[in-house]
Amino acid sequence: MAKDIPSRSEDYSLWYNELVKKADLAEHSEVRGCMVIKPYGYSIWEKMQQALDKMFKDTGHSNAYFPLFVPKSLFEAEEQNAEGFAKECAIVTHYRLKADPNKKGKLMVDPDARLEEELVVRPTSEAIIWSTYKKWIQSYRDLPILINQWANVVRWEMRTRLFLRTAEFLWQEGHTAHANADEAIKETELILNVYADFAEGFMAMPVVKGRKSEGERFPGAVDTYCIEAMMQDGKALQAGTSHFLGQNFAKAFNVQFTSKEGKLEDVWGTSWGVSTRLMGALIMAHSDDDGLILPPKLAPIHVVVVPIFRSEEELKKITEKVDELSSALRKQGYAVKFDNRDTQKPGFKFAEWELKGVPVRLAIGPRDLENGTVEVARRDTKEKQVMKLDEVATRIPKLLDDIQANIYTKALKFRDEHVTKVDTYDELKRVLDDKGGFVAAHWDGTVETEAAIKEETKATIRCIPLDAKEEAGKCIYSGKPSSRRVLFARAY
Repeated sequence: MAKDIPSRSEDYSLWYNELVKKADLAEHSEVRGCMVIKPYGYSIWEKMQQALDKMFKDTGHSNAYFPLFVPKSLFEAEEQNAEGFAKECAIVTHYRLKADPNKKGKLMVDPDARLEEELVVRPTSEAIIWSTYKKWIQSYRDLPILINQWANVVRWEMRTRLFLRTAEFLWQEGHTAHANADEAIKETELILNVYADFAEGFMAMPVVKGRKSEGERFPGAVDTYCIEAMMQDGKALQAGTSHFLGQNFAKAFNVQFTSKEGKLEDVWGTSWGVSTRLMGALIMAHSDDDGLILPPKLAPIHVVVVPIFRSEEELKKITEKVDELSSALRKQGYAVKFDNRDTQKPGFKFAEWELKGVPVRLAIGPRDLENGTVEVARRDTKEKQVMKLDEVATRIPKLLDDIQANIYTKALKFRDEHVTKVDTYDELKRVLDDKGGFVAAHWDGTVETEAAIKEETKATIRCIPLDAKEEAGKCIYSGKPSSRRVLFARAY
């Protein structure tokens, strides 16, 4: 099978785009900036959804659904949020088309069907949800409200890339309401840890937990927490955010409650989300020039079995044994694919499933049946070994655990090797150009300095790590005092 995937070292961006398409994950749609997520790609997203959804429900959250359309007046209610997303908003102005009298077979907007109020296609749902919470909340007894929704949103991006940045994308967004600040902050931190646990435990992707600088904070939030990951080209990727909204949205939408003491108070809020951008992160954090490398916990297929046969009789005997093996593995919760196509040769199949990142491949032929053995190849290291057929069902689960752990260890080693401390602005620029990765440097805490560094280097403050130790120093740009290092990086 000719993969025709460019090398990562030659053109990382082209490698990524071609891999997404060749591995059958997604493709561009007829709408500029939008994508079609194909069945194999969507099955990975479903695995992500299932894992995260359980984690949300285990921490007390429930799913709901809110409208795609937001009245413009509601969207404008929280000024910072509205201004922050204004340039990316798609607007609905009319509700009907009609036949164009001047062009046969064509339609035109009906000028008589203009909406009384324009509708914003949600770029995020705080406005519509907080206007709803106003109806739901009267007393402290109605709190907390812990809601999540799985939905699509639209942000009219000018420069798009499959999964990483598209005009429409899928995500989950949590929106919670609380009686006091402490409870809301604890919620924000709880979700940050859920995201980090998911990224590391399921995606095998190490992350840095931190807080955003003022310049990078979510519009309308008091504080934004995030997880930042490192891709194989040395660029950072924001993998999830959790926002402490304070009382900003409650005040904007007049959401109040009567406290235990009988006082009328504004509600405290949070919002948080991850999106199909995680698919891009999964690809870029682990994959190689031969295709995807998927952590077993998110792989749609855990084991693919390729039979080696010349006759129908040989295939029949192999099939009987494979059915037995597959049944034993499926009973343990593993997905098994038996690729018994007679239209492709084994070599083609090997390359195809390698491209799609299936963690374990078994090859079995007539001689293997005679010897009671099977060839086992792992996708992450490409190592092969011979196993006894009667041991496969007990040894494969351990092998899959080893693969999951190895993928994480490799990514962690790469990340750690790409964290560099610098003490001067020239060092920062040199590391960004020559090595990439996270650059730990002192910053004076001002928006002006952050903006100047971004303008000159294209690097942003990815986060102020939660575990950053106090360390007296001087800002690399202004020379002003600084109490701790922050992480700079060029990012997706």
